[in-house]
Amino acid sequence: MEKKQFYSNGKLLITSEYLVLDGAEALALPSQKGQYLYISSQLEKVLSWKSYDDQGKIWFEANLNIKEIISKTFLEDDSEVKKTLIEILHYAHQLNPKIFAHPQGYVVETKLTFPRNWGLGTSSTLINNIAQWFEIDAFALLRLSFGGSGYDIACAQINFPIVYKIENTQPVFHPVNFNPPKHQLFFVYLNQKQNSKSAIQAYYNKRNKNDEAIFTINHLTQKMITAQSYEVLAPLFCQHEAMMSDILELQTVKERYFSDFNGEIKSLGAWGGDFVLALSKTDPTLYFGSKGFETVIPYCQMIL
Repeated sequence: MEKKQFYSNGKLLITSEYLVLDGAEALALPSQKGQYLYISSQLEKVLSWKSYDDQGKIWFEANLNIKEIISKTFLEDDSEVKKTLIEILHYAHQLNPKIFAHPQGYVVETKLTFPRNWGLGTSSTLINNIAQWFEIDAFALLRLSFGGSGYDIACAQINFPIVYKIENTQPVFHPVNFNPPKHQLFFVYLNQKQNSKSAIQAYYNKRNKNDEAIFTINHLTQKMITAQSYEVLAPLFCQHEAMMSDILELQTVKERYFSDFNGEIKSLGAWGGDFVLALSKTDPTLYFGSKGFETVIPYCQMIL
């Protein structure tokens, strides 16, 4: 078997964080960076797995016994990464048993093109790549393994801004024409990775499904999609942040870190970590650097 290659885009969730889980429409953007998966066969019936970071360094390495994947068997000293990987592969096998029915094993390599701690979708890009390898539905694999809304899987597969929603438990998404003032938008990394799984669980624990909130957030999403100037976008950022702050009972990121910022800041995805989106009339790199946030990426260098 010749070496097979698969690729998936990373992602950023611009609107409707958390509420997308309850059926709200979300604006989501695929990133220029993502993850590769390379597969080749070998005689020994194991998966010889190596995961490389964006610097070409191995961050995870293991020989996975295919029988243990099929039975979802964990050893006591297995790392959380290994257990998660076995779980994903186990469900992939359930959805298509043909891959592991072959007498051979596989040499598997994954390669990220973004830093692991950025929160651009290390897990979602892996799930989508494994789904491509197994020729199965990536959304079904996500539901069985990680859970979540699935917007990240949609971004992994499509090279345009999208509006994404869950309708009757199924993902529905389509490309949109999104032309904000890109030269005034900057992604700022908050120096900490947020655990999406635990953030989602915290939302589920305190949520009270609110149809009025979903209606309002859908309206803000549609307004944001068509916003083409700082003057239109800035109040939309404010309204969205204030509304989600009330729902989540959390301070906005501007109140918490950047109260003196001359511009607006929008949280993205799980609040409290990963990237935020800054709207500024001038390049804010020096401002954020003075606050200890060194990673500031212009919109056009981040988004496909």
